[in-house]
Amino acid sequence: MLDFLAENNLCGQAILRIVSCGNAIIAELLRLSEFIPAVFRLKDRADQQKYGDIIFDFSYFKGPELWESKLEAKPELQDLDEEFRENNIEIVTRFYLAFQSVHKYIVDLNRYLDDLNEGVYIQQTLETVLLNEDGKQLLVISLLISSALLDFCISNTCGWFDPSFPVWTWLSAARSSADSNMDDICKLLRSTGYSSQPGAKRPPNYPESYFQRVPVNETFISMVIGRLRSDDIYNQVISIYMGITVNLADAWEPYKAAKTALNNTLDLSNVKEQASRYATVSERVRVQVQQFLKEGYLREEMVLDNIPRLLNCLRDCNVAIRWLMLHTADSAYDPNNKRLRQIKDQILTDSKYNPKILFQLLLDTAQFEFILKEMFKQMLSEKQAKWEHYKKEGSERMTELADVFSGVKPLTRVEKNENLQAWFREISKQILSLNYDDSTAAGRKTVQLIQALEEVQEFHQLESNLQVCQFLADTRKFLHQMIRTINIKEEVLITMQIVGDLSFAWQLIDSFTSIMQESIRVNPSMVTKLRATFLKLASALDLPLLRINQANSPDLLSVSQYYSGELVSYVRKVLQIIPESMFTSLLKIIKLQTHDIIEVPTRLDKDKLRDYAQLAPRYEVAKLTHAISIFTEGILMMKTTLVGIIKVDPKQLLEDGIRKELVKRVAFALHRGLIFNPRAKPSELMPKLKELGATMDGFHRSFEYIQDYVNIYGLKIWQEEVSRIINYNVEQECNNFLRTKIQDWQSMYQSTHIPIPKFTPVDESVTFIGRLCREILRITDPKMTCHIDQLNTWYDMKTHQEVTSSRLFSEIQTTLGTFGLNGLDRLLCFMIVKELQNFLSMFQKIILRDRTVQETLKTLMNAVSPLKSIVANSNKIYFSAIAKTQKIWTAYLEAIMKVGQMQILRQQIANELNYSLLVLETHLWDPSLPYPKEDNTLLYEITAYLEAAGIHNPLNKIYITTKRLPYFPVVNFLFLIAQLPKLQYNKNLGMVCRKAADPVDWPPLVLGLLTLLKQFHSRYTEQFLALIGQFIRSTVEQCTSQKMPEMPADVVGALLFLEDYVRYTKLPRRVSSRARTI
Repeated sequence: MLDFLAENNLCGQAILRIVSCGNAIIAELLRLSEFIPAVFRLKDRADQQKYGDIIFDFSYFKGPELWESKLEAKPELQDLDEEFRENNIEIVTRFYLAFQSVHKYIVDLNRYLDDLNEGVYIQQTLETVLLNEDGKQLLVISLLISSALLDFCISNTCGWFDPSFPVWTWLSAARSSADSNMDDICKLLRSTGYSSQPGAKRPPNYPESYFQRVPVNETFISMVIGRLRSDDIYNQVISIYMGITVNLADAWEPYKAAKTALNNTLDLSNVKEQASRYATVSERVRVQVQQFLKEGYLREEMVLDNIPRLLNCLRDCNVAIRWLMLHTADSAYDPNNKRLRQIKDQILTDSKYNPKILFQLLLDTAQFEFILKEMFKQMLSEKQAKWEHYKKEGSERMTELADVFSGVKPLTRVEKNENLQAWFREISKQILSLNYDDSTAAGRKTVQLIQALEEVQEFHQLESNLQVCQFLADTRKFLHQMIRTINIKEEVLITMQIVGDLSFAWQLIDSFTSIMQESIRVNPSMVTKLRATFLKLASALDLPLLRINQANSPDLLSVSQYYSGELVSYVRKVLQIIPESMFTSLLKIIKLQTHDIIEVPTRLDKDKLRDYAQLAPRYEVAKLTHAISIFTEGILMMKTTLVGIIKVDPKQLLEDGIRKELVKRVAFALHRGLIFNPRAKPSELMPKLKELGATMDGFHRSFEYIQDYVNIYGLKIWQEEVSRIINYNVEQECNNFLRTKIQDWQSMYQSTHIPIPKFTPVDESVTFIGRLCREILRITDPKMTCHIDQLNTWYDMKTHQEVTSSRLFSEIQTTLGTFGLNGLDRLLCFMIVKELQNFLSMFQKIILRDRTVQETLKTLMNAVSPLKSIVANSNKIYFSAIAKTQKIWTAYLEAIMKVGQMQILRQQIANELNYSLLVLETHLWDPSLPYPKEDNTLLYEITAYLEAAGIHNPLNKIYITTKRLPYFPVVNFLFLIAQLPKLQYNKNLGMVCRKAADPVDWPPLVLGLLTLLKQFHSRYTEQFLALIGQFIRSTVEQCTSQKMPEMPADVVGALLFLEDYVRYTKLPRRVSSRARTI
């Protein structure tokens, strides 16, 4: 009969492809479950307030028109909905395709069953397929997968489920797709009322009503159950797929017949009997395995002579482990179900359950299994060569013995015997004629030859000659070895693979993580034994991959990568105890070096030598350092191992683990160290920066100290990880200013193996870098402080006390390095962009949409045209325009001052970075070198590096793209002269605020206006400067005609603005002179 899985068997290949596809869909759902955006859970109050109106649960389907009309009524909600969709459409699309694949899987399975019933596959029916071993397995697995897929879609099995997510997934797909299955998928995702929370009641008719949404052929289900009932023996707790456990006592509760059948098994006396039996078995096999694992016990001869005994022991071990792990798992029992609690307590008591003993049994079994597999693999690879060697040796012994009885070859007291000579030559030929390829016949004939040699020794009275006896014994030994060798079969390895399957523990194994870690912490060499356990766990990959491989599916690589990656992640999780323990010792070392051990001076009096020796603390440092070395040695003892399809290098594991622990501790230090009380006076900024700087220095010193003991590049790791932490936090903070946000899985700074932790925000900022930036902005607020440019210092406007200075940025450089300063600078850029965008919106609203303001501006422009002229009665014209537009200047001033304040901070950061890299700057510019050609991309590429080094001018940066705005120069001119009366000239300090109650800080005002004008065409700036020049000339002309003795303060302010404008922009002085004389 044709092999069911043969490539030309269409019936077998069809169901094989369906099962393969189902396994791939499960892997995709599990993979995607790790990428659900947290916002869908609406756990934070901020998320609830912002997104609560656009994220729906299953109630949406009861009245979609109501929800849609609510969106349409508010343009801001529509904009938020669109932004939300843009940010999540990629991951949502993948989820929709996965849900679609679930529906398609069941449709394809039903179509296959229909084809079987309709005779599409010649000579094949549902009954004949179930009679075939492979066919029966595939049909059962296909039904299992269909149930698992539906369960994953609607329950909490994947650990991600939230009602809002499938609803929003469906909505997004519905708005962008014309899929004909849309309504079917919507039906699939509707609420069932089921909750996996402990104590939650099962809804009526669940899960039957849910499974009926995409029904599977009932005849097929009935026949499969019939075969399972006759073939399988159920335990109370079973694993259905990759460690997902089900307690039948709970699952079968609504079904009377099944419940009655199970009650016999769940009788407490039967439970006690089973638990006691497995307690006895586990104790017996534990002793046996420990005996087998003794040094030198498992030799090749012993293994070959005891294959059944060893396999039986291995089988008993795995069965005991499986039963005990499944029936003692917390996840298998509802704590609110009294009966299940009683059963669990009974099992724990009668099985004498001890998780450490069970783990030790698992560890020993894995080691035993690993050694046996390696031995059999070695023996299989050498099988033919050894068999041929033994055959040759046996044949040669018989030939030599024949020569002995020929009388030619001298041997003491052996008479010539032609009959024996001929017989031994015939035996030699018989041995040589044995055929390796026909193992059955060769084995039978070998046994006959052994009997013949025993008989010849007995009947011909050869025992008297020791040399002949030795030849015969050696030949029989070689023949016995040939029998042993020919019995080495791959079926033994297959049996061990089946018996040792640990897929049921794919999730349960995590409950033993703490025991594993404690064992490693006490004895780092335990890692070598755990290697065998991890390899045993890798056998679970066979379950989803077997059918995918048989179907030659292209999904093989991606599914293999997913499950292998999950297993490697678990290995990393277990072994992370080593870096954690190392860091604990490191902190003690740094504390001793910092606080206890006194640094030895270069010159020392011998009388003080004992004081500086400090033997006790130095011994403690040596002891801790040795412990760190032992931990390092422990993980490096684990050889490079192939886990699934991923190669695990212990040295890389150690480095990644150290990086992970460093990232965790540094990120927490940054988060905790930069939380500020906005009401604190004076600010907590400098003290907290100094405290954090000491913490960071401790981490840095610890890495510098330890790198040689663990053979890592400490400084390289430190710089890479600290820069990654800061850049990631800057990126997340900047997301607040982006419409299309960068998700964690898209970030170039986030890592799966070395994740940067995220912390719950404590204020409006998302990360520590946002809190730092906003605290700096708070204490340098232009409404509260005055910035003295010449001193690079901020003073309180009321008390005139120093608030902060450029030393602040030196402290940030010391604490966070250039990465921190650059991150701060980048965040300020985003803030400036946001402020400028808000300013343009405000300009549109309060100026261009206000007819009164526009009439005033139009009148003013007519009065001052042309700009080269002198404005007659200038005071009346200017101040009349200011009075009519007075209401707009408060918001205008606030926006300008914010931009100017942030530009000052950017200048300070650039100065600090530039000072740090002053030597580099002197070597970068060489006037003797030719200027790059226009097609050379060097200048574009080097810009980012120059900004990182502070070799740039923030005032020259274009932050936003703008369009032509009517009256823009004259509005800014009016704004400037409206602020001049609030300021006064001080010959030492320049322009300062006149009254603290009406605060205006001069540097932010000038830089804010300069930055704003920079965003527009240069003709606006020229017109703006011309208006200032005309104002100066007209006011001076009026003063001269009125014979006023002093120059008006407003003119002084306007002149100083032009002076400062030229100084900040580094333009030629003739620009300001030209503006004054136009």
